[in-house]
This record gives sequence, structure tokens and C-alpha cells, in this order.
Amino acid sequence: MSFRRIFSRRVFYSLALVSIASMATSFFYWHAVHGQRGLKAGEEYEQKLTLLKFERDMLKLQRLQIEHRLALIKGEKVDADILEDEVRKTLGRVHKNEVVVLLTPPDQQ
Repeated sequence: MSFRRIFSRRVFYSLALVSIASMATSFFYWHAVHGQRGLKAGEEYEQKLTLLKFERDMLKLQRLQIEHRLALIKGEKVDADILEDEVRKTLGRVHKNEVVVLLTPPDQQ
């Protein structure tokens, strides 16, 4: 074999090996960043966690408000305003000097 042919084979095999290694490295790097458990997925999980914590705090606040209203109703002395509001909501009654505005639900507009 000639020197030229041996040199061209070495160059070809070296370039092929480098190309295959760089493709494999690129594959694993891409999945490390964009994959299911990659760096971007971690950021998305952090954002989702922040939203869920905010929702949890809002639900806790709502629960405290409901518990406060229940404490006013269930106590030894019932708060008359709370009781009247609940009875009106349940029975659908109003005083004759009150104005009632009926709104259609957004679905029916």
C-alpha cells in the first residue's frame, strides 16, 4: 500500500471516530439539558412547586375564613348577622326594602 492510501485511511478513521464521539456527546448533553429530568425540567418543577404552594396558602386562608364563620354560628351565642345571611342564602328570601339584581351565568350569555 502506498503512503497516501495509509495516510488517507488514518485520517478517515480518525475523523469518523471523532464524529461518532461528538455525536454521542451531543446526544447525552442535549438530554441532560432538555430531557425528562434535565436542567430545564428542574426549572419547570420549581415554577410548578411555587404555584402549588401559592394555591395551598390560598386554600388555608379560605379554610380559616370558613372556620371563623362556623365559630360564629356554632358558639354558645349565635351571631345574628351571620345567621340571617345563611338563612337568606338557604331559603332565597329577602326583605321588602332590599333590591335584588339577578345576573345570568356567563354560560347562558
